[in-house]
Amino acid sequence: MTALANLLIALVALLHAGFLILEMFLWSTPVGRKVFGLPPDVMAAAAPLAANQGLYNGFLAAGLVWGLVLGPGGFSIKLFFLSCVVVAGLYGGLTTKRSILALQALPGLLALASVLASRG
Repeated sequence: MTALANLLIALVALLHAGFLILEMFLWSTPVGRKVFGLPPDVMAAAAPLAANQGLYNGFLAAGLVWGLVLGPGGFSIKLFFLSCVVVAGLYGGLTTKRSILALQALPGLLALASVLASRG
C-alpha cells in the first residue's frame, strides 16, 4: 500500500507542478486561453492573480516532494500537504469551477486515503 500511496502523491505533485506552469507561464498563451476559456481582457487582467495562484500550487508540489523524499519520516508532511490540496480543491470546485473537484480534490483525497491506509 505504501508504494501506491507514494505513486498517488507523486501524481498529485506532478499535477500541481503542471498547474504552476499553466498559471505562471502559459496563462496568456493560446494554451492558457483554451484551458480557461476566458475572454482575452479578463485573461490579461487576471494574469497577476493566476501567477500568484500558480506559485501556491508550486509550494504544494514542493511540499509533497519533500514528504516523498523523507520516506516514512515524511508521514506528517504528506498528510499536511495532501490536506491542503484537498481543501484547496474543494474550495476551488465549490466557488470557481466544478471540474476542480475531479482534477484536484479527488486525486488529493485518494492520495490522502492511501497514505492513511498505508500507516495502518
